[in-house]
Amino acid sequence: MNTMPFTETSLVRDIVNELPKSSDLFKSYRIDFCCGGNRPVAEAAAERNVNMETLMAELAEVYKNSVNEPIDLEVWTNTDSQTLINHVIDKYHRPLEEELSMLSPYVTKVARVHGDSHPELIRMHDLFYELKKELLEHTAKEEATVFPMLLKLAEAEGAEREEMMKEIQELEKEHDHAGAILKELRDITSDFVPPIDACGTYRLVYKRLEMLEGETFMHVHLENNILFPRYL
Repeated sequence: MNTMPFTETSLVRDIVNELPKSSDLFKSYRIDFCCGGNRPVAEAAAERNVNMETLMAELAEVYKNSVNEPIDLEVWTNTDSQTLINHVIDKYHRPLEEELSMLSPYVTKVARVHGDSHPELIRMHDLFYELKKELLEHTAKEEATVFPMLLKLAEAEGAEREEMMKEIQELEKEHDHAGAILKELRDITSDFVPPIDACGTYRLVYKRLEMLEGETFMHVHLENNILFPRYL
């Protein structure tokens, strides 16, 4: 069992640094984690009349959902396709949709506020929104058509099987393109290392982009290297 490492005396900024997705929770309560983050969470909550017990319970929930269980790839290699597909949808598609939605306003704000002095942020903004559009279309297509086709493929033959092969190859090309966007994001952000003068939101965006990269790579690995080869 993972015990949350934060208490009421933890500094808001330290919590966000360790647990980037906590920024969404603080934002919902209008607790400033950026410029006003250098103080205990209890003090920040009291100023906004936020119930501390509720806040800590919600923070514990965010922590629990953010702690990745060790990934035993052998388990997924040996499991049936329906179970693997359900895992991809529940653990990667749904969290991906949520993260792309929650991260968008931060990306927009950082590019707008700091883009003049850091032009790479304008490119970061454009790449992020290109990636968002592609991934959302990609996951929707997988769930609506490709995954159901895969599960029927055991009995498929002839033209139907050829059509499925084309669909899988198309998905793999889309994975490659998402990977190329992530590579460019990593390049232009200097490996997601913010400049010395970066504010809290700026740092948060880089940290969450790096987390998004890691989750996307594992998501693609499960499909490209474990699921799809069963049918090719």
